[in-house]
Amino acid sequence: MNERPRRRTRGLWRRIVDFALTDANTLAAGGVDDAVIERLEQVLLEADFGVDITMELVEVLERACRRGRIDSERALRDLLRARLAEMLAAAPAEPAAAAGGAGPTGAAPTAAGLRRGGNDPGIVLLLGVNGVGKTTTAAKLAARLRGEGQRVLLAAADTFRAGAQAQLHAWAKRLDADFVGGPTGADPASVAFDAVTAARARGATWVLIDTAGRLHTQDDLMRELAKIDRVLGRQAEGAPHERLLVVDATSGQNVIRQARRFGECLDLTGLVLAKFDSSARAGTVASVARDLSVPVRFLGVGESPDDLEAFSPARYLDKILAPDD
Repeated sequence: MNERPRRRTRGLWRRIVDFALTDANTLAAGGVDDAVIERLEQVLLEADFGVDITMELVEVLERACRRGRIDSERALRDLLRARLAEMLAAAPAEPAAAAGGAGPTGAAPTAAGLRRGGNDPGIVLLLGVNGVGKTTTAAKLAARLRGEGQRVLLAAADTFRAGAQAQLHAWAKRLDADFVGGPTGADPASVAFDAVTAARARGATWVLIDTAGRLHTQDDLMRELAKIDRVLGRQAEGAPHERLLVVDATSGQNVIRQARRFGECLDLTGLVLAKFDSSARAGTVASVARDLSVPVRFLGVGESPDDLEAFSPARYLDKILAPDD
Protein backbone atom coordinates (compact mmCIF):
# COMPACT_ATOMS: atom_id res chain seq x y z
CA MET A 1 0.00 0.00 0.00
CA ASN A 2 1.36 3.41 -0.98
CA GLU A 3 1.14 5.94 1.78
CA ARG A 4 -0.19 9.40 1.04
CA PRO A 5 2.29 12.18 1.71
CA ARG A 6 1.56 13.91 5.01
CA ARG A 7 0.75 17.59 4.89
CA ARG A 8 2.89 19.66 7.21
CA THR A 9 0.73 21.01 10.02
CA ARG A 10 1.88 23.43 12.66
CA GLY A 11 1.79 21.92 16.12
CA LEU A 12 -0.51 23.13 18.84
CA TRP A 13 2.29 24.80 20.77
CA ARG A 14 3.54 26.80 17.80
CA ARG A 15 0.02 27.98 17.02
CA ILE A 16 -0.46 29.13 20.61
CA VAL A 17 2.75 31.12 20.43
CA ASP A 18 2.08 32.49 16.95
CA PHE A 19 -1.53 33.50 17.48
CA ALA A 20 -1.74 34.37 21.11
CA LEU A 21 1.49 34.65 23.05
CA THR A 22 4.16 36.14 20.85
CA ASP A 23 5.46 38.71 23.32
CA ALA A 24 7.08 37.11 26.36
CA ASN A 25 7.88 40.53 27.82
CA THR A 26 4.19 41.45 27.78
CA LEU A 27 3.38 38.17 29.52
CA ALA A 28 6.01 38.77 32.14
CA ALA A 29 4.39 42.10 32.93
CA GLY A 30 1.01 40.41 33.29
CA GLY A 31 -0.26 42.23 30.25
CA VAL A 32 -2.70 39.73 28.78
CA ASP A 33 -5.48 41.77 27.17
CA ASP A 34 -8.88 40.67 25.88
CA ALA A 35 -7.66 40.31 22.30
CA VAL A 36 -4.90 37.90 23.35
CA ILE A 37 -7.35 35.86 25.40
CA GLU A 38 -9.81 35.66 22.51
CA ARG A 39 -7.10 34.43 20.16
CA LEU A 40 -5.95 31.83 22.66
CA GLU A 41 -9.52 30.64 23.12
CA GLN A 42 -9.86 30.33 19.35
CA VAL A 43 -6.68 28.24 19.07
CA LEU A 44 -7.75 25.87 21.84
CA LEU A 45 -11.28 25.47 20.51
CA GLU A 46 -9.99 24.79 17.00
CA ALA A 47 -7.79 22.07 18.51
CA ASP A 48 -10.96 20.44 19.97
CA PHE A 49 -10.28 21.02 23.63
CA GLY A 50 -13.94 21.88 24.11
CA VAL A 51 -15.45 24.86 25.88
CA ASP A 52 -14.94 23.71 29.47
CA ILE A 53 -11.26 22.78 29.11
CA THR A 54 -10.56 25.88 27.03
CA MET A 55 -12.04 28.16 29.68
CA GLU A 56 -10.10 26.39 32.40
CA LEU A 57 -6.76 26.66 30.56
CA VAL A 58 -7.36 30.32 29.79
CA GLU A 59 -8.20 31.02 33.43
CA VAL A 60 -5.04 29.23 34.57
CA LEU A 61 -2.99 31.32 32.14
CA GLU A 62 -4.56 34.61 33.19
CA ARG A 63 -3.99 33.84 36.86
CA ALA A 64 -0.36 32.89 36.28
CA CYS A 65 0.27 36.04 34.24
CA ARG A 66 -1.21 38.26 36.94
CA ARG A 67 1.19 36.64 39.42
CA GLY A 68 4.17 37.19 37.12
CA ARG A 69 4.83 33.48 36.67
CA ILE A 70 5.00 33.58 32.85
CA ASP A 71 8.25 35.15 31.69
CA SER A 72 9.17 32.89 28.78
CA GLU A 73 7.83 30.33 26.33
CA ARG A 74 9.29 27.58 28.53
CA ALA A 75 7.35 28.83 31.55
CA LEU A 76 4.16 28.88 29.51
CA ARG A 77 4.80 25.38 28.16
CA ASP A 78 5.50 24.02 31.63
CA LEU A 79 2.30 25.58 32.95
CA LEU A 80 0.10 24.12 30.20
CA ARG A 81 1.81 20.74 30.43
CA ALA A 82 1.23 20.51 34.18
CA ARG A 83 -2.44 21.37 33.87
CA LEU A 84 -3.05 18.99 30.96
CA ALA A 85 -1.22 16.23 32.83
CA GLU A 86 -3.68 16.65 35.70
CA MET A 87 -6.59 16.27 33.27
CA LEU A 88 -5.11 13.13 31.71
CA ALA A 89 -4.47 11.66 35.16
CA ALA A 90 -8.22 11.81 35.79
CA ALA A 91 -8.80 9.15 33.12
CA PRO A 92 -9.04 5.53 34.32
CA ALA A 93 -5.88 3.48 33.95
CA GLU A 94 -7.74 0.16 33.71
CA PRO A 95 -10.56 -0.85 31.38
CA ALA A 96 -14.05 -0.80 32.79
CA ALA A 97 -15.45 -4.14 33.90
CA ALA A 98 -18.16 -5.56 31.70
CA ALA A 99 -21.73 -5.99 32.85
CA GLY A 100 -22.54 -9.05 34.89
CA GLY A 101 -18.94 -9.63 35.91
CA ALA A 102 -17.73 -10.38 32.39
CA GLY A 103 -14.74 -8.70 30.82
CA PRO A 104 -11.08 -8.41 31.71
CA THR A 105 -11.53 -7.60 35.39
CA GLY A 106 -8.22 -8.17 37.15
CA ALA A 107 -6.50 -9.24 33.95
CA ALA A 108 -3.06 -7.83 33.27
CA PRO A 109 -1.99 -6.38 29.92
CA THR A 110 -0.58 -9.10 27.70
CA ALA A 111 0.43 -9.05 24.04
CA ALA A 112 0.43 -5.60 22.41
CA GLY A 113 -1.05 -4.11 25.58
CA LEU A 114 -4.31 -6.03 25.09
CA ARG A 115 -6.05 -8.09 27.77
CA ARG A 116 -7.31 -11.63 27.72
CA GLY A 117 -8.70 -14.13 30.20
CA GLY A 118 -7.81 -17.74 30.95
CA ASN A 119 -6.31 -20.06 28.35
CA ASP A 120 -8.83 -19.26 25.62
CA PRO A 121 -7.89 -16.98 22.73
CA GLY A 122 -8.01 -13.30 23.56
CA ILE A 123 -11.09 -11.86 21.85
CA VAL A 124 -11.12 -8.23 20.72
CA LEU A 125 -14.29 -6.60 19.40
CA LEU A 126 -13.76 -3.49 17.27
CA LEU A 127 -16.68 -1.13 16.82
CA GLY A 128 -17.46 2.37 15.67
CA VAL A 129 -19.28 4.49 13.12
CA ASN A 130 -18.76 4.27 9.37
CA GLY A 131 -15.44 5.29 7.89
CA VAL A 132 -13.39 5.74 11.06
CA GLY A 133 -10.79 3.09 10.22
CA LYS A 134 -11.91 -0.02 12.10
CA THR A 135 -10.61 -2.45 9.48
CA THR A 136 -7.24 -0.72 9.27
CA THR A 137 -7.06 -0.65 13.06
CA ALA A 138 -7.76 -4.41 13.17
CA ALA A 139 -4.87 -4.90 10.75
CA LYS A 140 -2.55 -2.70 12.83
CA LEU A 141 -3.39 -4.61 16.01
CA ALA A 142 -2.81 -7.86 14.13
CA ALA A 143 0.59 -6.57 13.00
CA ARG A 144 1.57 -5.74 16.60
CA LEU A 145 0.50 -9.19 17.77
CA ARG A 146 2.22 -10.97 14.90
CA GLY A 147 5.37 -9.02 15.72
CA GLU A 148 5.26 -10.54 19.21
CA GLY A 149 4.98 -14.05 17.80
CA GLN A 150 1.24 -14.43 18.39
CA ARG A 151 -1.05 -16.36 16.05
CA VAL A 152 -3.92 -14.09 15.04
CA LEU A 153 -7.28 -14.71 13.43
CA LEU A 154 -9.04 -11.77 11.75
CA ALA A 155 -12.83 -12.09 11.57
CA ALA A 156 -14.94 -10.02 9.18
CA ALA A 157 -18.27 -9.60 10.95
CA ASP A 158 -19.16 -6.78 8.56
CA THR A 159 -21.41 -8.77 6.25
CA PHE A 160 -23.15 -5.72 4.77
CA ARG A 161 -20.45 -4.02 2.69
CA ALA A 162 -19.43 -6.03 -0.35
CA GLY A 163 -15.79 -5.02 -0.05
CA ALA A 164 -15.43 -5.44 3.70
CA GLN A 165 -14.67 -9.16 3.60
CA ALA A 166 -12.18 -8.76 0.76
CA GLN A 167 -10.40 -5.87 2.47
CA LEU A 168 -9.85 -7.73 5.75
CA HIS A 169 -8.97 -10.95 3.92
CA ALA A 170 -6.28 -9.07 2.00
CA TRP A 171 -4.85 -7.78 5.27
CA ALA A 172 -4.87 -11.30 6.72
CA LYS A 173 -2.85 -12.60 3.77
CA ARG A 174 -0.41 -9.71 4.00
CA LEU A 175 0.12 -10.24 7.73
CA ASP A 176 0.14 -14.05 7.58
CA ALA A 177 -2.92 -14.20 9.82
CA ASP A 178 -5.88 -16.58 9.75
CA PHE A 179 -9.22 -15.33 8.45
CA VAL A 180 -12.90 -16.10 8.92
CA GLY A 181 -15.70 -14.33 7.06
CA GLY A 182 -19.24 -14.95 5.98
CA PRO A 183 -21.51 -14.48 2.97
CA THR A 184 -23.10 -11.12 2.30
CA GLY A 185 -26.08 -10.63 4.58
CA ALA A 186 -25.08 -13.35 7.02
CA ASP A 187 -25.71 -12.89 10.73
CA PRO A 188 -22.64 -11.07 12.12
CA ALA A 189 -23.03 -12.89 15.45
CA SER A 190 -22.69 -16.24 13.66
CA VAL A 191 -19.46 -15.04 12.02
CA ALA A 192 -18.12 -14.09 15.47
CA PHE A 193 -19.15 -17.53 16.79
CA ASP A 194 -17.43 -19.31 13.90
CA ALA A 195 -14.30 -17.18 14.37
CA VAL A 196 -13.80 -18.28 17.98
CA THR A 197 -14.44 -21.92 17.04
CA ALA A 198 -11.91 -21.69 14.22
CA ALA A 199 -9.36 -19.95 16.44
CA ARG A 200 -9.45 -22.82 18.92
CA ALA A 201 -9.16 -25.40 16.15
CA ARG A 202 -6.19 -23.61 14.54
CA GLY A 203 -4.39 -22.72 17.76
CA ALA A 204 -4.79 -18.98 17.35
CA THR A 205 -4.04 -16.94 20.47
CA TRP A 206 -6.03 -13.85 19.44
CA VAL A 207 -9.28 -13.19 17.58
CA LEU A 208 -9.82 -9.67 16.24
CA ILE A 209 -13.42 -9.09 15.15
CA ASP A 210 -14.12 -6.24 12.75
CA THR A 211 -17.77 -5.15 12.89
CA ALA A 212 -19.80 -3.12 10.42
CA GLY A 213 -19.78 0.62 10.86
CA ARG A 214 -22.98 2.04 12.25
CA LEU A 215 -24.17 5.42 13.36
CA HIS A 216 -24.54 5.67 17.12
CA THR A 217 -28.13 6.80 16.50
CA GLN A 218 -29.15 3.54 14.77
CA ASP A 219 -30.82 1.64 17.59
CA ASP A 220 -31.40 -1.57 15.62
CA LEU A 221 -27.76 -1.85 14.63
CA MET A 222 -26.65 -1.03 18.15
CA ARG A 223 -28.78 -3.93 19.38
CA GLU A 224 -27.02 -6.12 16.83
CA LEU A 225 -23.71 -5.25 18.48
CA ALA A 226 -25.13 -6.30 21.83
CA LYS A 227 -26.10 -9.64 20.28
CA ILE A 228 -22.56 -10.21 19.00
CA ASP A 229 -21.28 -9.40 22.46
CA ARG A 230 -23.64 -11.91 24.10
CA VAL A 231 -22.67 -14.66 21.66
CA LEU A 232 -18.99 -14.10 22.39
CA GLY A 233 -19.70 -14.16 26.11
CA ARG A 234 -21.15 -17.64 25.73
CA GLN A 235 -18.14 -18.78 23.71
CA ALA A 236 -15.44 -17.91 26.24
CA GLU A 237 -15.32 -16.74 29.82
CA GLY A 238 -15.16 -12.97 30.07
CA ALA A 239 -15.35 -12.49 26.30
CA PRO A 240 -14.97 -10.22 24.56
CA HIS A 241 -11.89 -9.36 26.55
CA GLU A 242 -11.55 -6.01 24.83
CA ARG A 243 -14.29 -3.79 23.41
CA LEU A 244 -12.41 -1.07 21.57
CA LEU A 245 -14.30 1.85 20.09
CA VAL A 246 -12.46 3.25 17.07
CA VAL A 247 -13.09 6.96 16.55
CA ASP A 248 -11.82 9.55 14.09
CA ALA A 249 -9.54 11.89 16.04
CA THR A 250 -10.34 14.70 13.60
CA SER A 251 -14.07 14.60 14.36
CA GLY A 252 -13.61 16.68 17.49
CA GLN A 253 -16.29 16.76 20.14
CA ASN A 254 -18.39 14.25 18.19
CA VAL A 255 -16.01 11.64 19.63
CA ILE A 256 -17.57 12.26 23.04
CA ARG A 257 -21.10 11.76 21.72
CA GLN A 258 -20.16 8.55 19.93
CA ALA A 259 -18.39 7.12 22.96
CA ARG A 260 -21.31 7.87 25.25
CA ARG A 261 -23.83 6.22 22.93
CA PHE A 262 -21.75 3.12 22.26
CA GLY A 263 -21.01 2.95 25.97
CA GLU A 264 -24.72 2.75 26.68
CA CYS A 265 -24.86 -0.39 24.53
CA LEU A 266 -21.63 -2.08 25.61
CA ASP A 267 -19.09 -1.60 28.38
CA LEU A 268 -16.14 -0.23 26.46
CA THR A 269 -12.63 -1.12 27.58
CA GLY A 270 -10.89 1.58 25.58
CA LEU A 271 -10.78 4.01 22.69
CA VAL A 272 -8.59 3.97 19.59
CA LEU A 273 -8.11 7.46 18.13
CA ALA A 274 -7.54 6.80 14.44
CA LYS A 275 -6.18 9.45 12.07
CA PHE A 276 -4.19 11.12 14.84
CA ASP A 277 -1.54 12.08 12.29
CA SER A 278 -0.84 15.52 13.70
CA SER A 279 -1.51 17.49 16.84
CA ALA A 280 -3.82 19.91 15.01
CA ARG A 281 -6.86 18.38 16.78
CA ALA A 282 -4.97 17.23 19.84
CA GLY A 283 -7.54 18.44 22.34
CA THR A 284 -9.77 15.45 21.64
CA VAL A 285 -7.59 13.30 23.92
CA ALA A 286 -7.87 15.72 26.83
CA SER A 287 -11.62 16.00 26.33
CA VAL A 288 -12.02 12.23 26.35
CA ALA A 289 -9.94 11.91 29.52
CA ARG A 290 -11.95 14.63 31.23
CA ASP A 291 -15.47 13.68 30.18
CA LEU A 292 -15.49 9.88 29.84
CA SER A 293 -14.73 6.92 32.06
CA VAL A 294 -13.06 5.08 29.17
CA PRO A 295 -9.28 5.26 28.67
CA VAL A 296 -7.57 6.09 25.39
CA ARG A 297 -5.61 2.93 24.54
CA PHE A 298 -4.11 3.52 21.09
CA LEU A 299 -3.42 6.31 18.60
CA GLY A 300 -3.45 5.71 14.86
CA VAL A 301 -0.64 7.89 13.48
CA GLY A 302 -0.42 6.79 9.84
CA GLU A 303 -1.55 4.27 7.27
CA SER A 304 1.07 1.54 7.46
CA PRO A 305 0.59 -1.54 9.68
CA ASP A 306 3.17 -0.23 12.13
CA ASP A 307 1.47 3.15 12.61
CA LEU A 308 -0.37 2.35 15.82
CA GLU A 309 0.97 3.68 19.12
CA ALA A 310 0.01 2.56 22.59
CA PHE A 311 -1.21 5.75 24.23
CA SER A 312 1.20 7.37 26.68
CA PRO A 313 0.21 10.65 28.39
CA ALA A 314 3.86 11.73 28.55
CA ARG A 315 4.47 11.11 24.84
CA TYR A 316 1.19 12.80 23.98
CA LEU A 317 2.18 15.94 25.89
CA ASP A 318 5.67 15.88 24.39
CA LYS A 319 4.12 15.78 20.94
CA ILE A 320 1.49 18.47 21.22
CA LEU A 321 3.67 20.92 23.14
CA ALA A 322 6.87 20.38 21.20
CA PRO A 323 8.15 23.39 19.21
CA ASP A 324 8.01 22.76 15.47
CA ASP A 325 11.32 22.12 13.73
